[in-house]
Amino acid sequence: MFAYLIRKLLLAIPLVLGVITLIFVLVELSPGDATDRFFTPETPPEVRQLIEQKWGLDQPASTRYLITMKNLMTGDFGRSIFQERPVFDIIAEALPNTIILSFATILIIQFVGVTLGSIQAVRQYSLTDNTISVTSLIFYSMPSFWLALMLQLLFALKWPVLPSSGMTDAVMYDYMTTWEKAVDHLKHLILPAGALGLASAAGIARYMRSSLLEVIRQDFVRTARAKGLSERTVVVKHAMRNALLPIITIIGLQLPFLFSGSVLVESIFAWPGMGRLIVQAIFTQDTPVIIACFFVFTLLVVIGNLIADILYSVVDPRIRYG
Repeated sequence: MFAYLIRKLLLAIPLVLGVITLIFVLVELSPGDATDRFFTPETPPEVRQLIEQKWGLDQPASTRYLITMKNLMTGDFGRSIFQERPVFDIIAEALPNTIILSFATILIIQFVGVTLGSIQAVRQYSLTDNTISVTSLIFYSMPSFWLALMLQLLFALKWPVLPSSGMTDAVMYDYMTTWEKAVDHLKHLILPAGALGLASAAGIARYMRSSLLEVIRQDFVRTARAKGLSERTVVVKHAMRNALLPIITIIGLQLPFLFSGSVLVESIFAWPGMGRLIVQAIFTQDTPVIIACFFVFTLLVVIGNLIADILYSVVDPRIRYG
């Protein structure tokens, strides 16, 4: 297993380099840069030159690219041009919030999707199956940003039971007890996690239904039933474990879409995470922050796929990585 993980990490290096190269080229092709905010029509040329020298923008693009790649390989993300502080500190503030949101979203995707898909498979062609199928199709067709706006409209404005934005209560948070702070975090997490997770959960439900229907028709399931095991034991202990293998693959493949969806959802809910940070960096053309954010996102996707590979062997002990 260890040798397999090392090989996967080595193969991920070209992927990371390719993503960073593409982002750097796209930023270079965009008009203007982050230092434009320092200039006015009356700014003397020598002042403009000094500012460009400070941020290394007077150097050729090829030189700046090599410097950027060298710094990334050593863990140095440089300084933000817009915020004028280390990019590492900015990432360190935003990344935990995105990880919390992503973890909650994955829990929703797995629990809701697997549960509904299993119910559909067990009650194939029933009213429950048809109802869940139609509902899943509706949610699967919704873009995450549109669903986010609808959830915000319904549960924060029309029926104000949940906060509409932010990660904590801006007024009362400092005066809350530890338990009240935890509840406040959870309330602020429900809507953005739901907006990201419900559409994907609907898709997982469809895949889970098909996978479980295929598994429960196999011989080993018939043998388990013939031994007198209860239907619950047959489905949960024997059939579901094998049906989860393709679901784990799909979850791994959904990670890039999960992170890209968080860009819009975090902006809608003012969630102080990496997605919102990327939007702000793009609008201000803060190149060091943009590159660092995509570098971290790419690493998260690689790690997520490695975790999916490990879960493969956990779910099915027959799978071994030599």
